[in-house]
Amino acid sequence: MSDLSFLDTQRRFAAHLRDPQATAAPEDIEDRRMAIYRDLFWRNIEGFISNGFPVLRSLLSDRDWDALVRAFYAQHRCDSGYFADIPAEFLDWLNSGDYPRDSYPPFMAELAYYEWLELALSISTEEIPEQGVNAEGDLLQGQLLLSPLCALTGSHWPVHQIAVDAVPSEPLPAPVWLLVWRDRADQVHFMELNAPSARLIQLLEQGGDTSADALLQTLASELGQDIHALKPFLADILRQWRQQDILLGIRA
Repeated sequence: MSDLSFLDTQRRFAAHLRDPQATAAPEDIEDRRMAIYRDLFWRNIEGFISNGFPVLRSLLSDRDWDALVRAFYAQHRCDSGYFADIPAEFLDWLNSGDYPRDSYPPFMAELAYYEWLELALSISTEEIPEQGVNAEGDLLQGQLLLSPLCALTGSHWPVHQIAVDAVPSEPLPAPVWLLVWRDRADQVHFMELNAPSARLIQLLEQGGDTSADALLQTLASELGQDIHALKPFLADILRQWRQQDILLGIRA
């Protein structure tokens, strides 16, 4: 077999595995052998996605779920070859809207992103740094350091409450802010934040001047509040976040 014909066979082989209903298998491979590969590849892809999005999977019928995953399998070209990246690729595909949206819940993409955050943080190789951090320093006197293992998301749907027996029919009147983070014990946690707390996380994520004074000035200006009235709120929430490994401390 020439190199070109071998490559052509490989392409037809892969195309058939992706979409066996629309693409015929190479003629010189018996169907019994092809069936083994069809089943093996499908089980792997479906399994990784199902395990990555358990709540979403529980909301859909077997028929709708299989149709969704098969559409992803047939249409999407992954940028990564790592199995652990398959859920992220699936999320990218959902965000592209390359599926019949009217057939699926309107909150599907936001729910999938919320579920993916837990997976992404749990398998992240990032570690909480110990160098350059004063974990016991005065939080009101230094540059505050946010953990690299936390993520803030705003959703128009109550994605943290969605379940088989709790399916929302309408979006929320205002976005809900959710913080997902991994602590020093490698446990992933979730917390609903109010708007000022969420804004504080955003300011810490942006970097720049993260001193308590700078944050107070920004929050007071945006919220129309007195700085002195906000200071107890800031001091209390910073202490809580340090205890929860959301905040690491101040720059050493």
